[in-house]
Amino acid sequence: MNSATGRGLPRMTELRVHNLSVSLDGYVAGPGQTMEEPLGVGGERLHEWIFSPDATEVDRRFRDLGEQDVGATIMGRNMFGPVRGPWGDEEWTGWWGADPPFHHDVFVLTHHARDPVPMAGGTTFHVVTDGIEAALDRARAAAGDRHVRLGGGASTVQQYLRAGLLDELHLAVVPVLLGDGERLFEGLGSAVDDWTCVEFAPSRSVSHVRLRR
Repeated sequence: MNSATGRGLPRMTELRVHNLSVSLDGYVAGPGQTMEEPLGVGGERLHEWIFSPDATEVDRRFRDLGEQDVGATIMGRNMFGPVRGPWGDEEWTGWWGADPPFHHDVFVLTHHARDPVPMAGGTTFHVVTDGIEAALDRARAAAGDRHVRLGGGASTVQQYLRAGLLDELHLAVVPVLLGDGERLFEGLGSAVDDWTCVEFAPSRSVSHVRLRR
């Protein structure tokens, strides 16, 4: 049954960003991303609320929403790993170890082809070289009647915003200043005109802002 109409109509699979942490000055990662600093210098501070044992009920609710009813994920190559250009080292399988937390198909945007990377726990990374719409089509097919989650980085989210393909954006605004790095709302112009805040829920650690197009 369709949750919006209650009339048994097929539900449209949505593309959503969940739990995207952003600093007060608008950065989703710090400067100088490396193997040792995958989130850039100071970027780990943006994600402390997710792993905190003292997370509030509000934080836990949003954290859980990021996992519920999600059947596939899309991410940029920068989120998958630090390798650039052709895949010189195909032993690299992402930042998450042998059992990544996704447990479904993940579609990685890049210009360089690579065979699928099956992992423990049901995660398979699929490289997509023919653009963001092709990645979304494949992710929706893999998700079935569930939604598609869009991961980072900032450039990937910006591409889907500009194309008008994103349905929901949940930001966790963290009260820190990074000063430099990967800025989310950079040069988007009219791409954000039709977005509105549908929920604002502050906790002790962050302010959760849920936006819909």
